[in-house]
Amino acid sequence: MTTLESRPAPAKLDYLAIDVDNHYYEPIDAFTRHLPKEFRSRGVQMVADGKRTLAVFGGVVNHFIPNPVFDPIIEPGCLDLLFRGEIPEGVDPASLMKVDRLADHPEYQNRDARVKVLDKQNLQTVFMLPTFACGVEEGLKRDIEATMVSLHAFNLWLDEDWGFDRPDHRVVSAPIISLADPEKAVEEVDFVLSRGAKLVCVRPAPVPGLVRPRSLGDPIHDPVWARLAEAGVPVVFHLSDSGYMAIPALWGGSGVFKGFGKRDPLDMVIMDDRAIHDTIASMIVHQVFTRHPKLKVVSIENGSYFVYRLIKRLKKSANNAPYHYKEDPVEQLRNNVWIAPYYEDDVKLLAATIGVDKILFGSDWPHGEGLADPTSFTADIPQFPEFSHEDTRMVMRDNALTLLGPNFVLSD
Repeated sequence: MTTLESRPAPAKLDYLAIDVDNHYYEPIDAFTRHLPKEFRSRGVQMVADGKRTLAVFGGVVNHFIPNPVFDPIIEPGCLDLLFRGEIPEGVDPASLMKVDRLADHPEYQNRDARVKVLDKQNLQTVFMLPTFACGVEEGLKRDIEATMVSLHAFNLWLDEDWGFDRPDHRVVSAPIISLADPEKAVEEVDFVLSRGAKLVCVRPAPVPGLVRPRSLGDPIHDPVWARLAEAGVPVVFHLSDSGYMAIPALWGGSGVFKGFGKRDPLDMVIMDDRAIHDTIASMIVHQVFTRHPKLKVVSIENGSYFVYRLIKRLKKSANNAPYHYKEDPVEQLRNNVWIAPYYEDDVKLLAATIGVDKILFGSDWPHGEGLADPTSFTADIPQFPEFSHEDTRMVMRDNALTLLGPNFVLSD
């Protein structure tokens, strides 16, 4: 049985890495600081319940993050064995949990403190992504107006506290774009681009609609994709509450996404990486990349094993319905989609499938399921010794720069 102690220590890289999967822990006013008063009861509220604080979305208690104040907070990397599925026999999974006080880690909520940590971690730049906010669109999907207003308020907070991109280029924060209201979505894209956003987050999920959900590939969303393609700004599909708990609910599950705690193991077996598989499928099959060939998307914290199933299904679909496809759907996946694999994935197989130039390094720091030491990614993946120095550098740094495009320039 492999243990954390038995894994080799990473060799220090001779360049600064770019980590595409870093996270902040949102303060309690992230959604309320800039929220108009008339939407307070319809948006996100933090409500005291004795010694606990509950997250309330549109008047309903939400369990996506059971501890929305993040205090105490899980230590980075302490759940490594749990998420690898490598818990030694006889060890209680709950015993892996280790926590700290939030006050001892200003880097989780403060940009200047975080930059000092990046210096110690041998990281030049990180993509800064949400934690709590990954559950908000699902929680508010029945009130589209409140969704759009709440996410705009959140993006104002994000730019204020972290910056979408500041002159030092150390932290590239991704504002969240909901497509639920297509016209407002275009306005929000224009707003974040005007503030210097270098990437955006879109939930990997069907788009909420007034009558019924829509595919991400519905042409009604083309103005959003067109603006992002023209600006060279990539779309991040990060693991979120995609509403897919409705599927295990068909098998007797609760239908409620809970970030932690005991739950029916069948839930995760059924859901697994279904949402990202379907998301990329909708973009390809519904011709988004045919209409917008310069659009770049990246899957983060969804693993990479969905890629192989998706390729098999795309090949079959193209064979069965050649009249539908103007271009090879598998080639569109290889041309327009970047993947940040889990550190337990077979990265050599992924490189052989989509090309090493489409693989990105992400540590999920400082989450408990991520890497305690981000650049241990290279030592942690058994296939990396088979990569050349040049290919390893592509994964750890250069591919992220290619993704961001020529307008994002870092010094070596």
